[in-house]
Amino acid sequence: MDSVDALIAQIQGLSSSPEDINALHTHLNQSEELLLSNVNRLANSLEQLDPSKHSLGYLYLLEASTSGPISREQSGEIVRCIARFIMTCEAEQIRLAPEKFLSVCKRLKDQVMLLQVPIQGIAPLRGAVHKLQSSPEHLTPLHPDFLLLCIMAKCYKAGRSVLSDDIIEVDQPKDFFLYCYYGGMIHVGLKNFRKALEYLHNVVTAPMTSLNAIAIEAYKKYILVSLIYSGQVPAFPKYTSSVAQRNLKCYSQPYIDLVSSYATGKISELETCFEANMEKYKSDNNVGLVKQVLSSLSKRNIQRLTQTYLTLSLQDIANLVQLGNSKQAEMHVLEMIQDGEIFATINQKDGMVSFHEDPEQYKSCEMIERIDSSIQRVMALTKTLHAIDERISCDPAYLAKMGRERPRFDLDDFDSVPQKFL
Repeated sequence: MDSVDALIAQIQGLSSSPEDINALHTHLNQSEELLLSNVNRLANSLEQLDPSKHSLGYLYLLEASTSGPISREQSGEIVRCIARFIMTCEAEQIRLAPEKFLSVCKRLKDQVMLLQVPIQGIAPLRGAVHKLQSSPEHLTPLHPDFLLLCIMAKCYKAGRSVLSDDIIEVDQPKDFFLYCYYGGMIHVGLKNFRKALEYLHNVVTAPMTSLNAIAIEAYKKYILVSLIYSGQVPAFPKYTSSVAQRNLKCYSQPYIDLVSSYATGKISELETCFEANMEKYKSDNNVGLVKQVLSSLSKRNIQRLTQTYLTLSLQDIANLVQLGNSKQAEMHVLEMIQDGEIFATINQKDGMVSFHEDPEQYKSCEMIERIDSSIQRVMALTKTLHAIDERISCDPAYLAKMGRERPRFDLDDFDSVPQKFL
């Protein structure tokens, strides 16, 4: 019996109890060189193992067997093999070797991207995220990879499944930046601009000692989404890092120009700015969002009309907000009625639009449930924040660093964030 066969026998014999698995883990770490020197044999050896029972040993062999160059012909089978392993492996075992598990999962992501079938990696990586997490509040390095696949496959609703948890525990800052950036893009794809703003806001205002490319790209999208959602871009909050406040605008001039043009309320000026900076928007892959900014100005101008007029013809609306014709005006009005942005009826016979007051009385059972749900969430978050604050306040390293220094910010500096984004 050679060394590889002996290792397989050990994996099969030491995968039942926690004590055996810990002993196996030690032996597998000592067998790294053996595995790498027998890479070509490991694929066949995997057939002797059950990934649900021998998860730790299977992981070590799988990671080693896929460590070399992978041809396009091999990619399909490797994707299927890794996906089967992720879906059936035992979480407690793979958490003993998280780096190995991460390596295997990232190879799956790389291969489905290479094959241009990102949708095939969504279900396996979603399962991998849950198996690697120590709790729902834990952000793993697989979160950004999973969200990226959802974006590439345009499966935005699938991405929302890992964005519903409140993240508190973060291992690496880069993972947090990417998670929030991709999270913002997921919600942009879902047309949920309020939540998209929340995630992009977290990137832009996160602590940083030097500017990074993720923050720059997030700020560009933050500007566009802010215009779409509220028609203006808020100033940096006081807690934003000085690095971000000093430098982000310098890298985003075409977008700052767009803000200035938007503020005039004139479609023609906004279109001129769009045309002048078209190549930059294309290179940033933001043309689609910029077009939505153009559309939002027309809608916002229509909203202003509801504050002045009770009825208007579709042609009058087209003239007042600089649309091409009454048909375009009708399309915008219908879309705004459907999205709840205005309350109006259109008389198709004479082409007249009647504007109404908001019918919401905030007394339905559904509205009460929504308010109660929001209150419960705020209470839970408050409790969690108090616990974190107490833990940090008692941390010797924190106390030694802070000494008797006065806190940098007052409580009032933070008031605007929860009110806007909860």
